[in-house]
Amino acid sequence: MRYFIELRYDGEAYCGWQRQPDMPTVQQTIEEALTKLLRTTTEIVGAGRTDTGVNASYYVAHFDSGVEFDIEQVCYKLNMMLPKDIAIFSITKVADDAHARFGAVEREYTYFISSVKNPFRRHSAWLYYVPLDVEKMNQAAAKLLTYSDFTSFAKLNSNNKTNICRIMEAKWSVEADGVLVFTIRADRFLRNMVRSIVGTLVDVGRGRYTIEEFCAIVEAKNLSLSSAGAPAQGLFLSDVVYRSDIFEKRV
Repeated sequence: MRYFIELRYDGEAYCGWQRQPDMPTVQQTIEEALTKLLRTTTEIVGAGRTDTGVNASYYVAHFDSGVEFDIEQVCYKLNMMLPKDIAIFSITKVADDAHARFGAVEREYTYFISSVKNPFRRHSAWLYYVPLDVEKMNQAAAKLLTYSDFTSFAKLNSNNKTNICRIMEAKWSVEADGVLVFTIRADRFLRNMVRSIVGTLVDVGRGRYTIEEFCAIVEAKNLSLSSAGAPAQGLFLSDVVYRSDIFEKRV
């Protein structure tokens, strides 16, 4: 029997989602708790990788179990066993062929930038003091929807079969407290892609690049031309979408 887990986590203490030898990861932490709780070795498969220090305000994973269990009790006990920086929303029984990674049709990332030092956002926003032209950043971000090859923002040696992605949304907004929020939604993302895009858009906002130069960077398909990636702590995986016949979001 297969189950989907909806969760969130603060990635500051972890070397990303994916299990690594002798390194703390979110996947390993949940697997160890589930294995103890279900009293059988339990592996989980996530909706995708997040890198060291990256957060998830919404994440989906799946695991298989050969025994029946009380879902509400397991969800409650799992939350009690996990550290405070990982929280489980729900556990839902799904079809045996439902897949948390390959079944996802859209993913959304959100990036936060604060121009004011705030101790409560030190793990959740990039502290950036230089004034930014949000209008120009939005104009440049809108251009992303006209492209499909994002090699200029893809981490080298990532073994991608393709660097083609379909971006449906890319926009900046400003929260009431002045925090800048970048939201980007696509059918798939490349490793380090969002942080690289954010870093390059910030350089548009501070006047290093014009919108035309930003487009030229995308079109060049050359990672060396894009800006340094934005820091990990400001990045959140914020949504994962599936076809309704596979899984419907519960939170």
